[in-house]
Amino acid sequence: MSTSPRPTPPAQSPGDSASRVAGGTVAFAAVMLLIGGALAIFRGIMGIAEDDVFVRTPNYVFKFDLTSWGWIHLVLGALAIVVAAGLFRLAVWARAVGVAVAALLIVANFLSIPYHPLWSVSVMAVCAVVIWGLCVVRSYDS
Repeated sequence: MSTSPRPTPPAQSPGDSASRVAGGTVAFAAVMLLIGGALAIFRGIMGIAEDDVFVRTPNYVFKFDLTSWGWIHLVLGALAIVVAAGLFRLAVWARAVGVAVAALLIVANFLSIPYHPLWSVSVMAVCAVVIWGLCVVRSYDS
């Protein structure tokens, strides 16, 4: 039997692998932020258009008019989608702003848990994954 030599894979520098991981993690965070932003926009539209979809909580400390909550979620959702677009382009500013927007979405959803609990907790989980994805990457070029 003749054995043929195995082809050797092309040499890769350590930076190539790190750059791929950074790009993949940021792309994942961008998709999750896009989903979180879309959910926030939908929630904002529900709050603005029709208050009947939310649970009434008479004695809540952070009581706002539900239309106000709708506008807050709508604005944060639109901002999240803009930041997600920046993350897809690997803009340096988008990582820091993405963490800040995801944190604001977590706070807004935490404060509105009594109005729509399952939805709030779901969006909070999505935003926590975004923060993890954007913080775990060291740099785009390393």
